[in-house]
Amino acid sequence: MAGFLNWWKSDKRYMALVKALIMACLPALCCLVHCAVQGRSIGEVYLPASEWNDELFYFKQVEGIVSFGYPQGYFGFNESHALKLSFAAWSPVLVFPWIIWGFLFGWNLMSPVVCNILLLTIAVFLFVWLVRPTWKQMGILTLLFCLYTPFVRYMLSGMPEVICFSMLIIFYGIAYNYMKEEKAYKLVLLFVISGLLVLMRPYMLLFLLLPMCFWIRRNGWRGLLGSAAVLVAVGGGYTLIKHYLGAEYFAPLFFTDWITAFFEQGFFGGVHHFFGRLYWMGRDFIGHTVEGFKSGLASGAFFGGYLVMMAVLLWQSAADYRRYRKSRREGREFTDKLFLLESHLAFCFVGMLFALLLMYKLTEGSKHLLTFIAVGIFIVSLMRTAFYKKAVLIGAVFAYLYSYMAVEPYDYQIPFVEEQRREQLEGWRQALDGELVLSEKSSPCYDNVVIWVLWDNTKKGRVSSKWQLLYALPEGFGISCCDGEYAADNFDALQSRYIATVEGGEIDDRCQEAGLRQVMRDTDMVLYERY
Repeated sequence: MAGFLNWWKSDKRYMALVKALIMACLPALCCLVHCAVQGRSIGEVYLPASEWNDELFYFKQVEGIVSFGYPQGYFGFNESHALKLSFAAWSPVLVFPWIIWGFLFGWNLMSPVVCNILLLTIAVFLFVWLVRPTWKQMGILTLLFCLYTPFVRYMLSGMPEVICFSMLIIFYGIAYNYMKEEKAYKLVLLFVISGLLVLMRPYMLLFLLLPMCFWIRRNGWRGLLGSAAVLVAVGGGYTLIKHYLGAEYFAPLFFTDWITAFFEQGFFGGVHHFFGRLYWMGRDFIGHTVEGFKSGLASGAFFGGYLVMMAVLLWQSAADYRRYRKSRREGREFTDKLFLLESHLAFCFVGMLFALLLMYKLTEGSKHLLTFIAVGIFIVSLMRTAFYKKAVLIGAVFAYLYSYMAVEPYDYQIPFVEEQRREQLEGWRQALDGELVLSEKSSPCYDNVVIWVLWDNTKKGRVSSKWQLLYALPEGFGISCCDGEYAADNFDALQSRYIATVEGGEIDDRCQEAGLRQVMRDTDMVLYERY
């Protein structure tokens, strides 16, 4: 016992634990403060008050998994569905922490919020415990964390971005610790975390390169062959998940025309297409960024923060590389363990920028950059600095873009409960209870699917449906998000048993003319049973 205490004290682990516990309070504290400023509490966060419709799909899919192992009805778009089971376009691996949470503690409207806060709390604790930052570095981390308000917005949401934030923060904490003491189990953990990230989102392949580099440096050819095998296995796993468990989206989730152009137009035609796309998308990117600084456009604000963080990482990487070369010339050992991490993260920033310009829609792809900025905060906080210029620059940009210019409620407003919305949703829940019963046929099947008509034409013009009411659907039901044009053109050939549409719209009129059974109606939405 005495030996253990001496080891604990000599290694200053008690101080590391104190620091980790202090910093672990940061995520919950930021959430409490942001809510209190608006006269609210975390318990008043209410997902059906949000305007982010992706949250509905994530929530109801996890609910179906927790209740039945997988949703009993298809999730899809314009009645698409996965080849196997019943998941939507995104990998179900993306929400695996929520699934575990649901199995352990149950699943309700507050579950993803509480789980998100806990995940980021654990991530911050582990990072500080593994890295052992100084008090000054912790101060910089605290400042940047508080100024980066997307942390709070996504913790208090039903979006899985915080899962990615947390896993990458832990990933870099382990990577830093590995460079201090190269243990095989740490390398295995790095491969496991980065492999899971790739299964979630393919561009996370950029982070898998770091443990591959470690393994190759450690074991030479064996490390190279092993890394290649891991790369093939993870890439193959993502391909299989996407092929069998992913429903077709309205449009491609990412574009590959810059690759196919080389086969269709020849080498020079492919090169012309490649640089042409970079040019035009780059112009749009810059336009969004300028607009973000001028008017607070969310996508532009995300681009602006991303570019500033990338510039700092590239600048510091170049400076540390010069120091590395100088130490080599002088025959001294270069001991800065952060150099490789900041250089790798800078490479990931550049790689993701090219991926965004070549493969994604700018507005939809902008939120993917938030994960890179989030982990960049933790790396920047560790940088050698005399006058804190980098931290001050990034902090000033964050304060301007994500607080002062955060004027658009859709992107920044935390969804708090509204009594009218809660009463309306409860009315729908009571009306659907017993009316919508899962089919006993083989599942998943269209008998257990509700079509969500995204919009419809009314006398007032095109109106979007009040999709938040679909949170009231019984557990296990699937949702097929269909645009109004698809629902109208294929009205007699729709496969799903139920259809929810805009009250007073053209689809509503056609349902009445066809004599469909009305299950529930109010001034916002009406739900029919088609057969």
